[in-house]
Amino acid sequence: MAYVPGVALLAALAVGCSAGSDGSATDADSKPGGPTVTTAPPGKYRTLPAPCRAVPSSTLKDLLPGVAELPRQQQEKALRGSPTITYDTDRKVGCSWKADAPDSSRNLSIDFERVVSYDPLVSDDDRARSLYVKKENAAELPGSSTPGTAPEKGAPTGTGGGEKRQEKETGKAGDGTGSADPSPSASAGTSSGTPGTPGGGDEDLRPRVVDGLGDAAFLDDLLTRAGSTAQHRTVSVVFRTSNVIVTVRYGEQPALVTKVPDSKELQDKAQALARKLAEVISE
Repeated sequence: MAYVPGVALLAALAVGCSAGSDGSATDADSKPGGPTVTTAPPGKYRTLPAPCRAVPSSTLKDLLPGVAELPRQQQEKALRGSPTITYDTDRKVGCSWKADAPDSSRNLSIDFERVVSYDPLVSDDDRARSLYVKKENAAELPGSSTPGTAPEKGAPTGTGGGEKRQEKETGKAGDGTGSADPSPSASAGTSSGTPGTPGGGDEDLRPRVVDGLGDAAFLDDLLTRAGSTAQHRTVSVVFRTSNVIVTVRYGEQPALVTKVPDSKELQDKAQALARKLAEVISE
């Protein structure tokens, strides 16, 4: 009589455990009607080019006229460039060059930054786009009516950001003699430093958005003076292609204090180099 109830009890326990086991497995493996989480796609580029080898020697000789006058060994050293010190070469690399000629000194630097988003819901491209917009806003391009807001691509350039740019340049460019440096629109809107008519019949050389370069690009042009030294002009071209942001900086300082660096020449050469680098990245 005692045996039968024991068997019945064991059978009941076995059924209960089986049911509990099946139920928990179903809950863990699938939840009908639950949301599906989609991870954002990775960026197009997984590596960066070697920066000091990204610019051909012939291009460097054109950008740095003083190199051609150097003895062979010094010329080779100058063309090799100086790599930028970074702690993660998979994410950011750069290189710089400098050469002195009798009439002026010129300097060139390029930087590549591969943007990676660590947020699974934000793609590398979206993260790179956000960082690029911050750089464009920081440049305070003329034509941006609201401070800190970059003009839309293709929008006409005006003078909305001129006052802030004027303050930025005057803060750096006081010559210590009571004379003011040319205003941003005047210095960047001419090819020789003589006040011109930006937006008129001549080419508009003011800082602006650049079309046809990567996914988005802009150009900045700053003319500065430190103390009684000659004026120094630096043209920067920044562009984004997918999840890589590239910055080209090309500058000149004439030997004569009275000479103003040619804005058009520096801008044309900086843009030409930026377009070559866009091709290098895509290879």
